[in-house]
Amino acid sequence: MIIISHRGNTSGSVEEFENHPDVISNLLDKNIDCEIDVWYLNNTFYLGHDYPKYKIDKSFILKKGLWCHAKNLPALYEMIKYDNVHFFWHQEDDFTLTSRNIIWTYPGRTITKKSIIVDTSKNWRDKKYDCFGVCVDFI
Repeated sequence: MIIISHRGNTSGSVEEFENHPDVISNLLDKNIDCEIDVWYLNNTFYLGHDYPKYKIDKSFILKKGLWCHAKNLPALYEMIKYDNVHFFWHQEDDFTLTSRNIIWTYPGRTITKKSIIVDTSKNWRDKKYDCFGVCVDFI
Protein backbone atom coordinates (compact mmCIF):
# COMPACT_ATOMS: atom_id res chain seq x y z
CA MET A 1 0.00 0.00 0.00
CA ILE A 2 1.34 3.43 -0.88
CA ILE A 3 1.09 6.53 1.29
CA ILE A 4 0.39 9.86 -0.42
CA SER A 5 0.94 13.20 1.28
CA HIS A 6 -2.25 15.26 1.05
CA ARG A 7 -1.17 18.64 -0.40
CA GLY A 8 2.33 18.19 1.05
CA ASN A 9 1.16 17.77 4.64
CA THR A 10 3.16 15.43 6.86
CA SER A 11 2.26 16.43 10.45
CA GLY A 12 -1.29 17.65 10.03
CA SER A 13 -2.83 20.33 7.89
CA VAL A 14 -0.69 23.49 7.72
CA GLU A 15 -2.50 25.81 5.34
CA GLU A 16 0.44 28.13 4.58
CA PHE A 17 2.53 25.17 3.37
CA GLU A 18 -0.17 23.22 1.53
CA ASN A 19 0.61 22.88 -2.18
CA HIS A 20 3.80 24.91 -1.78
CA PRO A 21 6.12 23.84 -4.64
CA ASP A 22 9.22 23.73 -2.39
CA VAL A 23 7.47 21.54 0.18
CA ILE A 24 6.17 19.22 -2.54
CA SER A 25 9.60 18.98 -4.23
CA ASN A 26 11.24 18.18 -0.89
CA LEU A 27 8.82 15.29 -0.29
CA LEU A 28 9.25 13.98 -3.84
CA ASP A 29 13.03 14.01 -3.29
CA LYS A 30 12.37 11.68 -0.32
CA ASN A 31 10.26 9.39 -2.58
CA ILE A 32 7.01 10.44 -0.89
CA ASP A 33 4.10 10.71 -3.32
CA CYS A 34 2.02 13.90 -3.10
CA GLU A 35 -1.51 14.87 -4.05
CA ILE A 36 -1.52 18.46 -5.31
CA ASP A 37 -4.26 20.85 -6.43
CA VAL A 38 -3.64 22.17 -9.95
CA TRP A 39 -5.21 25.19 -11.66
CA TYR A 40 -4.68 26.50 -15.18
CA LEU A 41 -5.34 30.18 -15.95
CA ASN A 42 -4.04 32.46 -18.69
CA ASN A 43 -1.75 29.75 -20.14
CA THR A 44 -0.12 29.16 -16.75
CA PHE A 45 -0.26 26.34 -14.20
CA TYR A 46 -0.73 27.12 -10.50
CA LEU A 47 -0.97 25.16 -7.27
CA GLY A 48 -3.47 25.96 -4.54
CA HIS A 49 -6.51 24.42 -2.90
CA ASP A 50 -9.17 27.13 -2.92
CA TYR A 51 -7.57 29.39 -5.51
CA PRO A 52 -4.47 29.51 -7.76
CA LYS A 53 -1.74 30.49 -5.30
CA TYR A 54 1.69 29.30 -6.54
CA LYS A 55 2.73 29.76 -10.15
CA ILE A 56 4.54 26.69 -11.49
CA ASP A 57 6.13 25.66 -14.75
CA LYS A 58 4.56 22.84 -16.77
CA SER A 59 7.60 20.69 -15.96
CA PHE A 60 6.55 20.63 -12.30
CA ILE A 61 3.41 18.57 -12.94
CA LEU A 62 5.50 16.04 -14.90
CA LYS A 63 7.39 14.98 -11.76
CA LYS A 64 7.19 11.36 -10.72
CA GLY A 65 5.11 10.75 -7.60
CA LEU A 66 2.51 13.48 -8.14
CA TRP A 67 -1.23 12.90 -8.08
CA CYS A 68 -2.58 16.06 -9.73
CA HIS A 69 -6.11 17.06 -8.73
CA ALA A 70 -7.49 19.34 -11.45
CA LYS A 71 -9.31 22.21 -9.76
CA ASN A 72 -10.76 23.79 -12.89
CA LEU A 73 -11.70 22.54 -16.35
CA PRO A 74 -8.77 24.26 -18.10
CA ALA A 75 -6.34 22.38 -15.80
CA LEU A 76 -7.99 19.07 -16.66
CA TYR A 77 -7.95 19.92 -20.37
CA GLU A 78 -4.26 20.90 -20.31
CA MET A 79 -3.09 17.91 -18.29
CA ILE A 80 -4.74 15.52 -20.76
CA LYS A 81 -2.16 16.70 -23.30
CA TYR A 82 0.77 15.16 -21.40
CA ASP A 83 1.22 11.40 -21.17
CA ASN A 84 3.38 11.55 -18.04
CA VAL A 85 1.01 13.57 -15.86
CA HIS A 86 -0.98 11.54 -13.33
CA PHE A 87 -4.21 13.49 -12.82
CA PHE A 88 -7.85 13.26 -11.85
CA TRP A 89 -10.91 15.45 -11.38
CA HIS A 90 -13.49 15.21 -8.63
CA GLN A 91 -15.47 17.42 -6.34
CA GLU A 92 -17.84 15.44 -4.19
CA ASP A 93 -18.04 12.32 -6.36
CA ASP A 94 -17.88 9.06 -4.44
CA PHE A 95 -15.33 7.73 -6.93
CA THR A 96 -13.33 8.91 -9.91
CA LEU A 97 -10.66 7.29 -12.05
CA THR A 98 -7.20 8.80 -12.30
CA SER A 99 -5.46 8.97 -15.67
CA ARG A 100 -3.70 5.73 -14.66
CA ASN A 101 -6.94 3.91 -13.82
CA ILE A 102 -6.67 4.08 -10.04
CA ILE A 103 -9.95 4.69 -8.19
CA TRP A 104 -9.72 7.95 -6.22
CA THR A 105 -12.24 7.50 -3.41
CA TYR A 106 -14.07 10.14 -1.41
CA PRO A 107 -13.52 9.83 2.37
CA GLY A 108 -15.74 7.27 4.04
CA ARG A 109 -16.73 5.44 0.86
CA THR A 110 -16.19 1.75 0.05
CA ILE A 111 -12.70 0.85 -1.17
CA THR A 112 -11.17 -1.85 -3.36
CA LYS A 113 -7.62 -3.07 -4.00
CA LYS A 114 -7.40 -0.39 -6.76
CA SER A 115 -8.61 2.45 -4.49
CA ILE A 116 -6.91 5.46 -2.98
CA ILE A 117 -8.81 6.59 0.10
CA VAL A 118 -8.40 10.07 1.55
CA ASP A 119 -8.11 9.99 5.34
CA THR A 120 -6.73 13.12 6.95
CA SER A 121 -7.23 11.90 10.53
CA LYS A 122 -4.22 11.40 12.78
CA ASN A 123 -5.19 7.77 13.48
CA TRP A 124 -5.55 6.63 9.85
CA ARG A 125 -3.07 3.77 10.45
CA ASP A 126 -5.38 2.20 13.05
CA LYS A 127 -8.01 1.61 10.37
CA LYS A 128 -5.83 -0.97 8.55
CA TYR A 129 -7.05 -0.15 5.06
CA ASP A 130 -6.85 -2.90 2.44
CA CYS A 131 -6.47 -0.78 -0.69
CA PHE A 132 -3.95 0.56 -3.20
CA GLY A 133 -3.10 3.59 -1.09
CA VAL A 134 -4.06 6.23 1.45
CA CYS A 135 -3.82 10.01 1.01
CA VAL A 136 -3.01 11.48 4.41
CA ASP A 137 -2.06 14.64 6.35
CA PHE A 138 0.05 12.64 8.81
CA ILE A 139 2.98 10.72 7.32
